[in-house]
Amino acid sequence: MHTPTPINEALLRHFRDLRDGDHGRAVSREDKERVFARAVQFLDPVARTVLDEANADLLLGTGEVVASGVTRSHEGGLNAMWSLTWPEQRRCGLQPIAVVAHYGRDFHHPHLRGNTVGDWPLNVFDEADAAGQLDTLRVIAAGDAHNLVFQESYRVMPALTTPAVP
Repeated sequence: MHTPTPINEALLRHFRDLRDGDHGRAVSREDKERVFARAVQFLDPVARTVLDEANADLLLGTGEVVASGVTRSHEGGLNAMWSLTWPEQRRCGLQPIAVVAHYGRDFHHPHLRGNTVGDWPLNVFDEADAAGQLDTLRVIAAGDAHNLVFQESYRVMPALTTPAVP
């Protein structure tokens, strides 16, 4: 039997939530908020590692990683943010590099984003450059798949409409 890649398996779980009306077996908003808070705990070391790597690689250690923990937004949803700030960014008044987990008040389940994420740089100049974009392309495809489901429904995903799918 075919085993989906980890990113596509995560999408299938996401789409099953939409299909089944739950999120990790949680159905009520209160239970989903508890699942979100626990997810933030699990994400914390991963988000810090990612931002620490960016700090070391891009900012030469001049940055600072700050985590908000779970907070309630003024709209009534939940948010958690890990930010990487550094002197030049603050001087220019730019937003920090961030990993954001958010669960909007009217959302079925939470999502991840960044402060400015939406476009990935494409610097492909030879076969080696192209091969190095494999994971980026997987993320772009996963984002497109998510957005198509968001625009329409999980029904646009054959993996969820085939009778053999649990």
